[in-house]
Amino acid sequence: MAVRIGRVSVADARARALKRVLADQRTWAATGGDDARLEIVLHPPTEREALIDQAAAIAWVQAWQSADAADATLEVTWGGRQWSRVGAQTVPERCLLRGADAIAAFAGTAPVREWRVLRDRAARVRGAFADHPASTDALAAAIRTHGRALQQLAESDFTTLLQAVAWLVEHPASGWRIRQLPIRGIDTKWLEGHRSVVEGLHSAVSGRLSLGLLEAPNLVRVRFLDPALRPGGLCDVIAPVEELAVLDIVPSVVFVFENLETMFAMPALPGAVVVHGGGYAVPRLGGIPWIHGGRVIYWGDLDSDGFAILHALRSGCTNVTSVLMDEETLLAYRDLWVPEPKTAAGTHPMLTVDEQQALARIRSEGNVRLEQERIAWGYALPKLVSAAGEGRGRKSVDFANALPVT
Repeated sequence: MAVRIGRVSVADARARALKRVLADQRTWAATGGDDARLEIVLHPPTEREALIDQAAAIAWVQAWQSADAADATLEVTWGGRQWSRVGAQTVPERCLLRGADAIAAFAGTAPVREWRVLRDRAARVRGAFADHPASTDALAAAIRTHGRALQQLAESDFTTLLQAVAWLVEHPASGWRIRQLPIRGIDTKWLEGHRSVVEGLHSAVSGRLSLGLLEAPNLVRVRFLDPALRPGGLCDVIAPVEELAVLDIVPSVVFVFENLETMFAMPALPGAVVVHGGGYAVPRLGGIPWIHGGRVIYWGDLDSDGFAILHALRSGCTNVTSVLMDEETLLAYRDLWVPEPKTAAGTHPMLTVDEQQALARIRSEGNVRLEQERIAWGYALPKLVSAAGEGRGRKSVDFANALPVT
């Protein structure tokens, strides 16, 4: 029977240290890390185990002797054993590392290098805003939350980050656009890519949620399928939610699609408009009153995201009916399924029983996706128009007169 000599080797202990670094380094950076502590019981071999493989037992003890001698921050506790057949022995019983620096250094070259970057940058953040009446707890929480981003930034980007946060703190309501900010190295794309960490540090230092900038308008694309509803004769409009909200129109049916090509393919239909949902931004449609007045017909991808978006739409709009998001449609196009690269987890209580059943089938098949545009237009359009007709109490629609919108 094989016996493992020493339950915790030096390599095992280093692996535990690495695991601790990965789990706790953001908290250490937020607090300084001086109070961090890692103690590991080494479980030395018994006399019986040592007798089975004396060479392995000696090697295990020697490995800990070498580690103890090489690392001044590693505290190894040694204990005596009086074994009847082997005699008096001294074996390592436990090891202790005090402080984040010691734990990271024991974990390895790469972990300690990354930890030092995070540690030093957290200290620079605290130093940069030491003169501001920032809450110590708030700043620590921001460092903890955004520690990974702080650690991974290029040095030039980290310098830009400190400059940007400092300027925004000093100018609480500039009303400027990102393009106007007088900060070297910052542009619209830079702030878009680093906005989360900028907002987190800014909020912690200033106590304000808003950056005080003039934001880009929240644009929604709408196609007016009924010429009588077109504002100023415009068929295809991209406008801010606030401007769309004041339109004096009363559509009887509002299609919400996630695919622009599908929007463009829709024919003229009386009383109808089609709106681009914008994925998880779809709840913003709840801010447009005329959408609530009609029947909302949603068509998205048959995947977990599509149903999560449908659930989100219903949180802001009433009278939402889904079309082509059922198990029958899913199975009819099995040959066109693709794997979903990232699934939307969670439950969605605002889905109907049939929708829940379709979502369950998607998950049971291995989280598959049937993209909206893969469904044949000749199959989809009659169902969409029929749903619109049902909403207006119409029994049928004359497809000969259902011409593409121009």
